[in-house]
Amino acid sequence: MKDSEILERISRGDERMLDHLYKKYYRMMTKIVLSNNGTEDEAKDVYQEALLAFWQKAASGKLILTSKISTYLYSICLNQWRKELDRKSRLSSEEVDREEYQTHDAKERLKIVMDCIEQLGDVCKNVLTHYYFDGMGMQEIAKKMNFANTDTAKTKKYKCKKKLDSLIKSKYTTEDFFD
Repeated sequence: MKDSEILERISRGDERMLDHLYKKYYRMMTKIVLSNNGTEDEAKDVYQEALLAFWQKAASGKLILTSKISTYLYSICLNQWRKELDRKSRLSSEEVDREEYQTHDAKERLKIVMDCIEQLGDVCKNVLTHYYFDGMGMQEIAKKMNFANTDTAKTKKYKCKKKLDSLIKSKYTTEDFFD
């Protein structure tokens, strides 16, 4: 079937032409997306959108075709896929920026906490470091620090944590931790 006949039938509202075009150019059009890092589903979506855009323009009578239908559809698919890749690239870039910001922010908060822990003295520094950073339990800390028992280690950790909280609050504002 010639392109001129297809356009004529579309202008009369023959929806069978939509199915005809879909099947005729499916492989060619989806290959654009598949060969450019796209999935089968993305390829189908792009082709369906392109075919719908072509159909609407052709049915309205506003389409002046200066190339074959396949070339026209190909250019629509290619443009739509480029836009999608650009959108994905922007989203990916925003995610990387957000992750870098969060990582930097977490490092800054950790630095503040570590600076304050250093000012507490050796016992508090060791208890808090063992508990929060080394992941030790109270029994291990009591043994390593030569405390009488785990209750002593718990009490010491509690008091050191209170000292740390007070020191941080005296030197920094909430905004330093939560933007």
